[in-house]
Formats: sequence, structure tokens, C-alpha cells
Amino acid sequence: MTHAQQLLETHPRGPAIEAGVLVACIEACFDCAQSCTACADADLAEDDVATLIRCIRQCLDCSDVCTATGNILSRQTEFEPKLARPVVEACAQACRICAEECERHAAHHEHCRICAETCRRCEQTCVDVLSVLPA
Repeated sequence: MTHAQQLLETHPRGPAIEAGVLVACIEACFDCAQSCTACADADLAEDDVATLIRCIRQCLDCSDVCTATGNILSRQTEFEPKLARPVVEACAQACRICAEECERHAAHHEHCRICAETCRRCEQTCVDVLSVLPA
């Protein structure tokens, strides 16, 4: 059992949406944020860094959006679906854009391949959350 799951299960009000979907997304967001940060850093160390500028930017933006999304979804007191929905939608879009960019470099840079996979996983968990969030 993960800490995110333990904390949601012990929250006095319980999770606002289905716990399994929520936990998966929170964990994927923080995992993606770390992967994107590490990928951007690895890009900076590459000899062909000039060709990776867009990738670096997309990774850093995705990391920030994922961190914010994970934080917002972690807060269950007075949870507001009308705020959560656009944030999760933005996260899915940021992950999709970052994954597409990293996939362009995946054949030459293993860290980009790993980052793209992590972004795709996070994108899917965001889609899953959107399917259970009240409109």
C-alpha cells in the first residue's frame, strides 16, 4: 500500500472520487514530474543539446503541471470537481505534448524514451480520473 493510498484511506472525509483511480493518478503525476525533470536535466548534458531545446521546455512545463495536479488531487477537503477537471485536462494535454516530443528523440536518447512512457502512463491516468469526476 502506498502512502498516497494510506493518506486517502485515513482522511476523515474519505476520497471525493473512486480511490483506486485517484491514487493511480496522484502517483503517476508525481512519477511523471520527476521523470520529466530528470529527462530535461539529461537533455542538458547531451552533446546535441541545441536540438533538444523544445524537449527540455516541454519536460519542464509537464513537470510543473504534473506537480500541481498531484497536489490538487491530493487535497480532499472541500474537493472542487469544477477546478479539478480543467487541471486534470491540462495535465493530460501536457503529458501528451511532452510524450510526443520525447518520442521524437527516443531512438537516440534512452532517457527520452523512458520519459515518453511515463508521460503516456500519466496521460492515461488523467483520462481515467476525468471519467469518474462529476461534471
